[in-house]
Formats: sequence, C-alpha cells, structure tokens
Amino acid sequence: MKTLMIYGATGYTGRMAAAHAQAAGLDLVIAGRNAEQLAALAAQLDVAYRLFNADAVTAQNLAGIDVLLNFAGPFAHTAPGLIEACIAAGVDYLDITAEINVYRLAERLGAKAAEAGVMLLPGVGWDVVPTDSLAMHVAQRVENPQSLRIALQVAGSMSRGSALSVGEIIGAGLLARVDGAIVATPDAQPQSFDFGDGPALCAPLSFGDLVTGWHSTGIPNIAMFVHLGGDAFPEGDLSQLPDGPSAEQRDAHRARAVAEVTGADGSVAHSVIETVNGYSYTPLAAVAAARRVLDGERQTGFATPGQVFGAGFAETIAGTTITDF
Repeated sequence: MKTLMIYGATGYTGRMAAAHAQAAGLDLVIAGRNAEQLAALAAQLDVAYRLFNADAVTAQNLAGIDVLLNFAGPFAHTAPGLIEACIAAGVDYLDITAEINVYRLAERLGAKAAEAGVMLLPGVGWDVVPTDSLAMHVAQRVENPQSLRIALQVAGSMSRGSALSVGEIIGAGLLARVDGAIVATPDAQPQSFDFGDGPALCAPLSFGDLVTGWHSTGIPNIAMFVHLGGDAFPEGDLSQLPDGPSAEQRDAHRARAVAEVTGADGSVAHSVIETVNGYSYTPLAAVAAARRVLDGERQTGFATPGQVFGAGFAETIAGTTITDF
C-alpha cells in the first residue's frame, strides 16, 4: 500500500484531514514540528509520526512516502522547502494554499518536477477545487472564452491559519492575468457579483486561480475578487485567534463562489457553486485528492485539480451544487 504524509497534521484543518484519512483506511504518517502535539495525535489515531521543520526538510525525512499533503501555513514559509524535498525524494506534493505566490513557485518548478517524475498539485482544498471546477464548467458554456472573473464569498469567522495566509495574499499585491500574463493591477476596483441573493460588492484580491484558471481553461484574461461577510476577517493580533470556527459555526455558514466567462462574440455566462463550509470542505477534498493520486491519478510537473481529476471533481464532495444563470 502506498503511503500518505500529512504535514501540519496538528493544525486546525490538518487534524480534521488526518482523522478523515485514518478513517478512510489510508496508510498514513503525520508530520510537523511540535513533538508533543504530534505524539498525542499519533497515539490517538494509531499512526506513525515524523518530526521536522519545513524549512530544513531533506529527502530522508520523506523516505517511504508517496504523497505529501501540506496543511501548514502560511504556505510561503513551508511550501518552498517541502516542494524541493519532494522533487529530490520523488514524492508528489499537494497542499491547500490560497497564496498566489505558492502557485507561481510550483509553476516555475514544474519542469524540474517533471524531470524527476513528480507532480506539484497545490490547491486541493476549498482553494481552489470548487473554483477550478466552476471555471471549467462555465468556460464550456460560451464559444471561444476570452475572460474569466471569479468571486469568492467568505462567510463566518476565519481560522488563525487562514488569517495569516491572507496576509501573504495581500502582500503579493493586486494582480490579474491579462493576455495570458500575470501583471500588477494596483488600480483595480471593487465590482458587484450575484451569488444568488442579489448584487454584492466584492474587492479585488490575488488568489491562486490566476494560475490554475489559466492552466485549466486556457482563458487568457482572469480577475479575482472576494466578498467578506460579517466577522470574516479578524483584526488585532492574529496569533491570538482561536484555531478556527466550531462545528456549529461551520454548519451555519455554507460557502459560495461565482464565475463569469465572456466569449469572443461578447456572450456571457455565469454560474454559482455552493458547498459546505470551506473548513469542512477542505479536509474532505484534500484527502479525496490524495487518495486518487495514491491510486495513480496523476501527471508529472505542475498540475491543477481540474486537469488531474476533471471538471466534476468539486461535485464529488457531498453537498456541492452548481447553478447556471
């Protein structure tokens, strides 16, 4: 049986993913940098664990591992070392990041990974599985699609890890894909999108779909937006935030995204995807993706969820629907 390693398994979503992977019968090793928390979780799940820092990882730390699934953010701090170690060790790399610079890094290292027979597949959580599937779905509704706009609706409270990752996304600056190239768009303005309840003003923000949407659909012009509702984005000392929302809070806030595609003839199509809460969706989608890679669904080099698993992957997670408008 092939072996999955979950790095960052003692974090908020990592812990849920590890429990789900263990319950699914996967051969699982958990890893991270906190020995006490790892030992406790490993005993609880009856699995092996390994202790190492992502910025000092070596191929030896990954001996006997087939797929590494990274849950440790901010991913700008953990992904570079883990990706390089995976390439050196011949291990497929997956993560759940929303951070644009991690996608760009994986894209740059795609040729090196392909030479080593390794797949780099960032974004197998709520970022970017639903929006990647949605973009592919809507792109099929128009002739010769030329532009893609995607907006995410973030409802409910944010986890501590997500809040820290958003800092990395904001730090990347405002970007868009224009005529096939990613360019700075510092003057980008908020725009309105309808998630199904009427227009909502959404702010421009640079998500990984600027990379994945291009690879999955070939659409040369892509812009990303987000609508934050209620107390979605916390203020103050982010390190003092609780791990994340409770199960009851997650159940109270489903997640939605809208994609709008314009064809060369000016025709426009848009669709909305709705899922369970993003923090509930992410461990389910990530473990499902890892399991499929372990079973041989893979391609070498940089890849997107839609390329590897098809446009329907997002809807394999229970409670997911796509509505066309």
